[in-house]
Amino acid sequence: MSKAKAAMKPIRRSRLRLFAGKRYYTWARYWQWLTASGTRARSRSAEVLAYTAAAHATPLLRKLRNVDMQLQYNKITNLRLAAARLDGLLIRPGETFSYWQSIGKPTRRKGYLDGMVLFYGGFRTGTGGGLCQLSNLIYWMALHTPLTVTERHRHSYDVFPDEKRTQPFGSGATCAYNYLDLQLTNHTEHTYQLKLHLDDTHLHGEWRCDNEQLYQYEIYEAEHVISLEPWGGYIRSNRIRRRVLTRSGELAGDEAVAENHALMMYSPLLYPPAGTEEGAL
Repeated sequence: MSKAKAAMKPIRRSRLRLFAGKRYYTWARYWQWLTASGTRARSRSAEVLAYTAAAHATPLLRKLRNVDMQLQYNKITNLRLAAARLDGLLIRPGETFSYWQSIGKPTRRKGYLDGMVLFYGGFRTGTGGGLCQLSNLIYWMALHTPLTVTERHRHSYDVFPDEKRTQPFGSGATCAYNYLDLQLTNHTEHTYQLKLHLDDTHLHGEWRCDNEQLYQYEIYEAEHVISLEPWGGYIRSNRIRRRVLTRSGELAGDEAVAENHALMMYSPLLYPPAGTEEGAL
C-alpha cells in the first residue's frame, strides 16, 4: 500500500490546470462511449422480475457539519430525477450498465438543482450534486450479486467522521459526470433489473433477477489502518472483501473487492472510526 499512500499527498493545482484536466477527461469519455465495443444496457421494463437479488435503503437527510440543509433538500430532487431514469433498467446477459450513459448529463434544463459536491477535501455546490448517494447504493447492492463491477472510483478524501455509519469505510462509488462512472457487466446467464424509488425518508433500491441466486454475499472490511504520513497528514486505508455463501450458509469463497486509500480531513484522535476503540489508532 505504500506507493498508493505516497500518491495521496495533497498537490496544489491551478484553476487552469483543473479546468483543462476536467475537459480532457470529459471528452476522453465521450470518445470512449463512441468507440466502445460491447452491448450497453438500454431497455427498461415496467414488469418487475420475480426474484430479489439484493436490496438496500439509505436516509435522504443527514445533518452534516457546516453544510446548508437546503443542499440536502435539493439533493432529494436530484435523486428523484436520476432514479426515474434508471428505474426498471434491465441488464441482460452480456450487457454493461453505465451510470452516466443511463442518466445523462444533469442540467438545470432537466430540473436538477444545486447540491453538495465534494471537491478536493471540502465541498462546494454544483448542479446535480448529491447523486453519489445513488451510485453508492447501486454499487453496494451490486456487491451482493454476481454482477461484475468493471468500473468504480473511490473517494480520495475522507471528509466526514463515521457517525452512524452502517457500511464499511470505502464501500461506496463516487461519481462525476461523465469521467467518473460506475459500470457493471452481466456475465451470468440471467437478466437483472434495477428498481429504485424514494419515500419521505429513504432512497430505496433493489437488484432483481429472473431466477433465484445460487449464492449469498457478505461484505466486510479487512486491514483497516490509519497512518500518520511523514508530510503531516493522516491516510485511512482498508480492503473490502466478500464472503460467498451457499444457500445453506456454507462458505464457497472469499474474494477481494476493492482497496481504498483516503486523505482524512478531520483528526482521527477526535473521531475514532466506527467499531474502533479509543486509543486503538
